Parts: sequence; C-alpha cells; structure tokens
Amino acid sequence: MQGLMRRPYGAGRSAFRGIAWFGGAVAWAVAATVGALLAVVFAASVVVIALMASVLLAFTGFALRARRTVRAAAVDDPQLIEARNIGGHSWVAYGWDGRR
Repeated sequence: MQGLMRRPYGAGRSAFRGIAWFGGAVAWAVAATVGALLAVVFAASVVVIALMASVLLAFTGFALRARRTVRAAAVDDPQLIEARNIGGHSWVAYGWDGRR
C-alpha cells in the first residue's frame, strides 16, 4: 500500500540535481559552439576549394588560348620547320628540304 502513495513534491530529489542540470546546459552550449565553429570552418574550406578551382579553370583557358595563338602563328610562318623527338637525344626535322 505504501507503494501506491505519492511522495510529496521534492522528496527523494538529489541535492545535485540542479548542479547536474547546470552542467548539462553548459555541455549543450559548448557542443553547440563547437558545431557552429565546425560549420564555419567547413564552409570556408568549400569557398577556398571553389576559388582554387576557378583559378585553375582560368589558367586552363589562358593556356588553351595561348596554344591556339602559337599554332596559328606556326602555320603561317614559311621559314619555320617542324622537329620531333624520336627518343633520347635524337630529333627528326621535317620541312627543311622542301623549300628549294
């Protein structure tokens, strides 16, 4: 019968319950702060990666444009001969004997 009786409010409560609640609130605040800091660091790293990728694409575009310019100039120059490396220190030149 005594198990059916209700305890009065406050009876059986630990004296450390308030301290535990305060410790839990502090732990929650620290965890939220760490989570927010990690989110900012992750967002900053994504921005840095995007900037690096855009710089890489810009340099690729510059290189392709320069390559087209050099090829166009090479085709237009009648004094230019072509040489290819066939391995090691050996080279073969083309076009030097056709201009007599």
